[in-house]
Amino acid sequence: MTCILTSCPDSQIDRIDQIDQTDETDPVLHPEQKRIYQSMSPVEKLQTVMNLCDFARELKAAGLRSQYPDWSEEHIEDRVKEIFLYART
Repeated sequence: MTCILTSCPDSQIDRIDQIDQTDETDPVLHPEQKRIYQSMSPVEKLQTVMNLCDFARELKAAGLRSQYPDWSEEHIEDRVKEIFLYART
């Protein structure tokens, strides 16, 4: 599993990183975030979502490796697939 964040130009990534996130749970987008997302093509948005999904799987796998160091890589990959298959919101 690899995560490559190439869905938007570097200048947009830098701008997103520089936005002050005072409340990370606030569902309202910062005006600059909204402008950046609106300027992205549907393909860029899809790539971003796919990259976030890959990243979530990588984080889960890293957590499982840390929690269960004796598990094989194959077992970790199977467990990650199972976790995301039955995930709920």
